[in-house]
Amino acid sequence: MKADVIKLDGKKAGSADLDDAIFGLEPRVDILHRVVRWQRNNAQQGTHKVKTRSEVDYSTKKIYRQKGTGGARHGARSAPIFRGGGIYKGPTPRSHGHELTKKFRKLGLRHALSAKANAGELVVIDSIDLKDLKTGALAKQIKELGWKRALVIDGAEVNENFAKAARNIEGLDVLPSMGANVYDILKRDTLVITKAGVEALEARLK
Repeated sequence: MKADVIKLDGKKAGSADLDDAIFGLEPRVDILHRVVRWQRNNAQQGTHKVKTRSEVDYSTKKIYRQKGTGGARHGARSAPIFRGGGIYKGPTPRSHGHELTKKFRKLGLRHALSAKANAGELVVIDSIDLKDLKTGALAKQIKELGWKRALVIDGAEVNENFAKAARNIEGLDVLPSMGANVYDILKRDTLVITKAGVEALEARLK
């Protein structure tokens, strides 16, 4: 499929051929959902923890006599039935991550790129090379281009001046091609890929 290429100032810079096997698929929500779940579960810290019966700070003395009270039999104040007692089967530190094959992860990335292309939210840019490191000038260009919440994907390495200038612009993220992932692509309104980024992604996903 063909896509128009623009420059950073908004002027046209010809066109580019995009691989239909990567940018022309019919997006499947179930595939995207599985990959996003895998990403978010792996990112979850899993440091939640409660105190069990053996960890709460109470005396181990029997709280009252075994017989004759007319109530239930109890041995310690730390029992889960009491307020402030230990928690029974509460959360403990663990990993929430699960496995997902490399083949399926690649498929998810293809469907994410295709989803942006199908929705008309994909922009191919000639390059993001900046001569001057000026955040204000870049922010003005981004505003003129209408990118409110955008993810910019460059080639193997991101232009250093652009990365530093974009660092303090709200709603603008920059990633190298190897950092491209389904979650970051889907959560932004506009996906901007440089020509070098397109070539790197096509080489990575073939």
